[in-house]
Amino acid sequence: MNVMVVETPVGPLSLHEEDGAITRVSWRGATPAGRSEVLEEAARQLAAYFAGTRRTFELPLAVQGSALQRAVCAEMAAIPFGETVTYGDIARRLGRPAQAIGQACGGNPIPVIIPCHRVLGASGLGGFSGEGGVETKVALLRLEGAAGLLI
Repeated sequence: MNVMVVETPVGPLSLHEEDGAITRVSWRGATPAGRSEVLEEAARQLAAYFAGTRRTFELPLAVQGSALQRAVCAEMAAIPFGETVTYGDIARRLGRPAQAIGQACGGNPIPVIIPCHRVLGASGLGGFSGEGGVETKVALLRLEGAAGLLI
């Protein structure tokens, strides 16, 4: 497994790559180990995203987890830049309870690139498992111009 740490406005992110795909993004400190073209490209795309010049990520991803975790990540990855959905919206599409969807969102192994920050509660922001919690979620939504939803 290769690991690269990149500095971002929401803190240092550890990018993990295995077999040519991003498998994890974490705020928890990791020791850089190895380099790869996939990690270099992920770093470039994240820099462009935070600079406001990239709206989508085009990276090979490998979501590890249950079938529900993979399905929820696929739903989140399909949410367009600057838009949001609710846990209930995803629950209805997948025929699962909203609480299970919330748990799967919280277990997203590739946050920011798979935009779990774009999933809100029915009557509020909902949670965010990344460093800084809801404040980081708000910062990412503001970056995407979705701050009007927060008023």
